Amino acid sequence: MKAIWNNTVLAESNDTVVVENNHYFPADSVKREYFEDSIAGTTCPWKGRASYYSVRVNGELNKDAAWYYPEPKPAAENIRGRVAFWKGVQVVS
Repeated sequence: MKAIWNNTVLAESNDTVVVENNHYFPADSVKREYFEDSIAGTTCPWKGRASYYSVRVNGELNKDAAWYYPEPKPAAENIRGRVAFWKGVQVVS
């Protein structure tokens, strides 16, 4: 699977975990040079508190386009150390 935005591959892995139709990529498959920490956060009742990254490619910013669960609840332990995408980031095989 590949996560692509602005004609740039942000992450690539054959080992994604699908939860609620979102592919969670291993953290080491993410091209960190395109990611910036965000102050955004949300809470899911069964996964826990999500943290976000904004993505910057070729000077364009996609705010809060990726998220992860630093301390997932037990039911979501399978996505610990993984990153998912939205806001126009295409996930393709």
